[in-house]
Amino acid sequence: MAQEKKTYPLSLRGELTAPPSRGWWLLKWLLALPHYVILVFLWVAFVFVCIIAFFAILFTGKYPRGLFNFNTGVLRWTWRVGFYSYQALGTDKYPPFSLDPDDTYPADLNIEYPEKLSRGLVLIKWWLLAIPHYIVVAFLQGGLGGRSGGGLATILALFGAIATLFSGKYPEDIFKIVVGMNRWAYRVAAYASLMTDEYPPFRLWDD
Repeated sequence: MAQEKKTYPLSLRGELTAPPSRGWWLLKWLLALPHYVILVFLWVAFVFVCIIAFFAILFTGKYPRGLFNFNTGVLRWTWRVGFYSYQALGTDKYPPFSLDPDDTYPADLNIEYPEKLSRGLVLIKWWLLAIPHYIVVAFLQGGLGGRSGGGLATILALFGAIATLFSGKYPEDIFKIVVGMNRWAYRVAAYASLMTDEYPPFRLWDD
């Protein structure tokens, strides 16, 4: 009997707006500034939540659901802003100022809530076990999740934007690779943030 393949607990969606504006991407660093300011404070809170969750998991084996939902929302918000701006440049639709899921926006992120987490893994997974992925993510994005930039994903997104500028079309293959690189980085961010015990796969795709 064929065994059903288990998907990773984090799912990341990015749907290319067809086509993005040819030159609008040149101003997105300015348009996204309000989001960047808010995200600075959200990521400070994210780090504190991770510290609280660390001790909660260590003593109870559970990630408090309210804190889990908050950190999922921070990753979701970060991905939407990144998808709009220079992590992907995949849409001209302005990101919502919200931590909540939104099926109407072309980018979204969800993480399955774990009912039980390993007390032992919490001591080592965020630094020792994740080291190989940190090396890969540093190359792909120049940092973990959406907090840094200048990596290969941003460079390819800019290539896609330049191609759109001259041809009116974002090359589909480049777009798929860019989204895949972000998917990899956000999986590692969720794992390093103690939100799952399942080790991130070394691949860009969902399957």
